[in-house]
Amino acid sequence: MPDDSQDVISGGHLVAKALKAEGVEVIYTLCGGHIIDIYDGCVDEGIDVIDVRHEQVAAHAADGYARITGKPGCAVVTAGPGTTDAVTGVANAFRAESPMLLIGGQGAHSQHKMGSLQDLPHVDMMAPITKFAATVPDTARAADMVSMAFRECFHGAPGPSFLEIPRDVLDAKVPVEAARIPQAGHYRASTRSAGDPESVQKLADLLVQAEKPAILLGSQVWTTRATDAAIELVRTLNVPAYMNGAGRGTLPPGDPHHFQLSRRYAFSNADLIVIVGTPFDFRMGYGKRLSPDATVVQIDLDYRTVGKNRDIDLGIVGDAGLVLSAVTQAASGRINGGAGKRKEWLDELRAAEQKAIEKRLPSLRSDASPIHPYRLVGEINDFLTEDSIYIGDGGDIVTFSGQVVQPKSPGHWMDPGPLGTLGVGVPFVMAAKQARPDKEVVALFGDGAFSLTGWDFETLVRFDLPFVGIVGNNSSMNQIRYGQKAKYGEERERIGNTLGDVPYDQFARMLGGYGEEVRDPADIGPALRRARESGKPSLINVWVDPDAYAPGTMNQTMYK
Repeated sequence: MPDDSQDVISGGHLVAKALKAEGVEVIYTLCGGHIIDIYDGCVDEGIDVIDVRHEQVAAHAADGYARITGKPGCAVVTAGPGTTDAVTGVANAFRAESPMLLIGGQGAHSQHKMGSLQDLPHVDMMAPITKFAATVPDTARAADMVSMAFRECFHGAPGPSFLEIPRDVLDAKVPVEAARIPQAGHYRASTRSAGDPESVQKLADLLVQAEKPAILLGSQVWTTRATDAAIELVRTLNVPAYMNGAGRGTLPPGDPHHFQLSRRYAFSNADLIVIVGTPFDFRMGYGKRLSPDATVVQIDLDYRTVGKNRDIDLGIVGDAGLVLSAVTQAASGRINGGAGKRKEWLDELRAAEQKAIEKRLPSLRSDASPIHPYRLVGEINDFLTEDSIYIGDGGDIVTFSGQVVQPKSPGHWMDPGPLGTLGVGVPFVMAAKQARPDKEVVALFGDGAFSLTGWDFETLVRFDLPFVGIVGNNSSMNQIRYGQKAKYGEERERIGNTLGDVPYDQFARMLGGYGEEVRDPADIGPALRRARESGKPSLINVWVDPDAYAPGTMNQTMYK
């Protein structure tokens, strides 16, 4: 034990110093005896502590914070069930390439394998869904290990890390001079790579020569903050752009190079397709939806993603912003080649876009009751401003919104990502509003999705984090219901997927928020505006037609 004449510091305070060095401004947590010394350290370091009602919410909020700010998020949970409750949030961040650190408690080293309270093999459980998972072995290493975990978050494509800290390691004190405390900005190199110059030149040549190019701007365009570079490329080289995931909003609606509804047509007819920061996973039909005759180029942060599931003609590993800027520069002076001849191609795509819009116009303007989901998401799209961060948390209702809602600014779209996790909505609201109090936050929930983490609506009230929430309520898990109907018939379509008629507007008011019920489509817009004006966390409970299904739901291959 150190003598009283030495300056000493506890493990929890070392953790807080390392969080501060990384730029962490808030931790999301649910309290437990194993982790309270971290709270004490956070108070001294000026780090906010937001306590929630379920550890899954804490992990999702850390994920959401990372997406909004570009800095790693942090959740702190206790051992055993505290850590297992957070597994879903970590797994979601892993599939979504979101940098966050989960810190979990653990029983004391001195009680190892003795059956201490809440003792579980956390590291073994977390290793498959993180980029780094380890135990802090000694108090003097606490800050060093936190910094190591953050460094690993940014190796290749970003992702989560996990640290468990035994209780005696966290509570013990060591001489300050014995502890390694990495200094801010001095323990990690830049991960921004501009890609192979020869490959960059090849892509520039391809773009100049192509007659019918198309580009998909995926989530890594936002992750790498490549908005300006992407806009410069598509405008300079006259390339039609499609966006998915966090890449939505890179180009504003109405931009002549912004396309949304003609993607399948474009990818079936293009002679050059450039995929930026999106894997060939189920969302891309594993690459099978791209024309077999097209030249395909893939740009990604992760070498392992490039060329996975589908052969490509050119692969570039690097930071989307640096790569796209380099490509634009390499093509400069030659843009009048293919680029100047593409008006006919863009007009062709715009005609396909308009045809898709006209096909759903009757539903977007429907006055039917129960309300058609297209009418609801159309009203939401009209309601959004340039400062509205939009969050989608649901199945069928959010599939509807993906075809209609267009964020007006980059980084203003949030959804769970490829894990398809329901329940991210409330924690993403929490993170977005806490990180960007200057922004309006608008969230659309399915009634099934909201119920998974909805009790933390009270946390939003408690921390005064106002938002406009809408529940598209059909008293069903409708995306699954459609599949059951398609596979087993109408007599068995209601097995295990039917919920009660819950008045979520009353739930919001009970917890101190604002709530309204809407059954007439003409009342949607006014209700949204009243929710905005209330200055409170809000829920507008909109009863939608349970027998209307999104095209994306009906086209899912698992039901065929």
